[in-house]
Amino acid sequence: MDRVWKKKVIVITGASSGIGRAIALLLAKKGAHVVLAARREEPLEDLAAECEALGVQALVVPTDVADAASVRHLAEEAVRAFGHFDGWVNNAGVYMLGSLEETPDEAFRQLMEINFFGTVSGSRAALGQFRRQGYGTLVNVSSTFGSVPAPYVSAYVSSKFAVRGFSASLRQELLNTGIDVCTVMPAAIDTPLWRHTANYTGWRIRPVEPVYTPERVARTILRVLRHPEPETLVGPAGKSFATMHGLLPGTFERTMRASTDALHFKDARTGPTSGNVFQPMPEGTGTSGGYHGAGKQWLRRFLVAGGLAAAAVTLRRRASDRRLGVRLSHALGA
Repeated sequence: MDRVWKKKVIVITGASSGIGRAIALLLAKKGAHVVLAARREEPLEDLAAECEALGVQALVVPTDVADAASVRHLAEEAVRAFGHFDGWVNNAGVYMLGSLEETPDEAFRQLMEINFFGTVSGSRAALGQFRRQGYGTLVNVSSTFGSVPAPYVSAYVSSKFAVRGFSASLRQELLNTGIDVCTVMPAAIDTPLWRHTANYTGWRIRPVEPVYTPERVARTILRVLRHPEPETLVGPAGKSFATMHGLLPGTFERTMRASTDALHFKDARTGPTSGNVFQPMPEGTGTSGGYHGAGKQWLRRFLVAGGLAAAAVTLRRRASDRRLGVRLSHALGA
């Protein structure tokens, strides 16, 4: 156990699988107590047993983040059990694919209720306790798609841009209060999310490489819980995408559309499904979704390096364009 984490209490939403599960296990190994929240109670109980076997306390609170009252209850139960909590991670989220015309309005709205308004409700609940105790760290999980757009995921991109903007505004409100607000933006991660995806495209899907491990995100979140950072991208691909979009937005968007069409869909048809948007699914309770493998490391490095090289070539070709200087200054924050 790490003495830094001993007696710390961290609340985690979306803990029944994927990134949330990885965060909980890593915190437990470090010696922190965890409050586990998600819609599915059985996998939370299994996770709690694993955490307690590592010598910490784990509280299970079944929670639907789309219901503000349920989220308030989560905070109340955490304080009732431990007297306080030091950090709160708004990690719960769902994924959906489909053009705007294909995506049912009710599914679009429900995704926003979970991904964005669930984050708002979690932040309200956490801040109530943080204000009372005078300190705390709030971590809101956005996505690489909170900084760059992609086709067929307009609902998801909207929710993650909203999480990022909301968090930035809240961070300014809380300056000099002892309360930190951090935004973590992972790239594609190997979790059961892909099996839980709402899909209205008519095609079977697969994650587009590079795909990183949930443990990588968990390590980042533990780092920002201990040493708060305003915004953190996880994965070289996400960083290169953000750079390319900042420098050459038009080229990036055309490239993203072509790569999504070519790589995100399998050559197999499927009927529409709402995935876990309205109701949780029984399958997919592990940390990994089975998409990450050591044999793909070369492909990840090749894709990231190739993308950066392509951007560099394009930049050289446009060196004579006076507008390039303006774009560079904007992208670099000058």
